[in-house]
Amino acid sequence: MSGFLGGAYLWMKAAHIVFVIFWMAGLFMLPRYLVHHQEGLSDPAEPPRWIRREALLKRMILTPAMVVVWVLGLLLAANVGLFDGGAGLGWLHAKLLVVVLLSGYHGWAVGYARKLAAGRPTLTPKQLRLANELPALAAIAAVVLAVVKPF
Repeated sequence: MSGFLGGAYLWMKAAHIVFVIFWMAGLFMLPRYLVHHQEGLSDPAEPPRWIRREALLKRMILTPAMVVVWVLGLLLAANVGLFDGGAGLGWLHAKLLVVVLLSGYHGWAVGYARKLAAGRPTLTPKQLRLANELPALAAIAAVVLAVVKPF
């Protein structure tokens, strides 16, 4: 597959995968941080530590990785004809939906971190632990769609 990216296509694809790994690592870590943060709300020394950790994770890994994933992903999608109405790209449309949902999850987790920073938890630790499983399910779906291309 070359398209307008030519010989750079495989390099862009490799970079996209690397940054997906970084983003997913952050999406697996942040909800765990939120569980510990929420469980530590009763100890006045704990919340500032978790707020700092969460901020670093968001600033150093989560947000930059998500931005790079989107930029490279859209370039790769354009390269295979997504915006030209190319046929046989149902898998890519579905994968983009998964990525949009993951981006929404990212936003939710960042928003929940803000709630905890303000001392206003709305979920139980069990609910947060369950929410931590959502990125894994999304990752499975995205990989199957990108590799198998079922439709």
